[in-house]
Amino acid sequence: MTAASDYVLGQTERAARRLEIQDRHFAEPSEKLLDALAITPNDRVVELGCGPGSFTRRILNRLGPKGVVVGVDTSRSLLEQANTSLEQLAGERFKPVLADVSKPGEWIEGADVVLGRAVLHHVPMAEFLLGRLRAILQPGTRIGFLEPDFRRPLANIAYLESTGRPELAPLLMFSKAINDLYSAWRISPAVGASLAPALEEAGYSNVRHAWHPFATDESVLENMSMIYDEVRDSFASLGIMSFAEIAEQQELLRALKVGDLPPVWGLHQVTAEV
Repeated sequence: MTAASDYVLGQTERAARRLEIQDRHFAEPSEKLLDALAITPNDRVVELGCGPGSFTRRILNRLGPKGVVVGVDTSRSLLEQANTSLEQLAGERFKPVLADVSKPGEWIEGADVVLGRAVLHHVPMAEFLLGRLRAILQPGTRIGFLEPDFRRPLANIAYLESTGRPELAPLLMFSKAINDLYSAWRISPAVGASLAPALEEAGYSNVRHAWHPFATDESVLENMSMIYDEVRDSFASLGIMSFAEIAEQQELLRALKVGDLPPVWGLHQVTAEV
């Protein structure tokens, strides 16, 4: 992950609330990932980029009294929020670690499972990390990731917008702007699309992939608008979009009628074994 001060999205309490909304979008794929990884009650799970702990909570619900989640993140504020929100549920089972997930340290030792949700696309050249993980993890360690993709749906949205659906233009604008932001920060908004073949190339076994598109409903549109709020300064400073253009796009998103909107993003689910 990029350094905490360079993280492209927000780390405030409002950002944490947006991530809670996002957790509801991610609910079904998150549980499917944990099913695919066959989490057992006594597992030691290392979560890369745990943030405020919404996915961590789902992991903890799978663990027994001897199970542990090591939550690693570069943001001290998000780790503090996770520690507070999980204290009653986790007790001593949650171990927060302030560290750069792209540089595995002692916290990776003894892991039965290494996983992350929407984290690898914040790691520059994430393939380096994936290769190094295979070198240091014990044989049999299960790994799994959920990674968003804002590019795969673009072809369908662009086709629909070009053939009689001009109201879909703000969906195209959002996806392009997010891709432009991530490209400016030299991180990948679509690492999930190449994740499975990258793991196979690195020699992981039992590599499996699934694609989970999200229906574009009110909560997805709200999440998109909140992302605009978090990145408005970065958009403006990088020349991607002015404050006025952001406000205009947020109004256009609010004007969209749900029910017949195509997916604007989705999650790649990839699991493998060392």
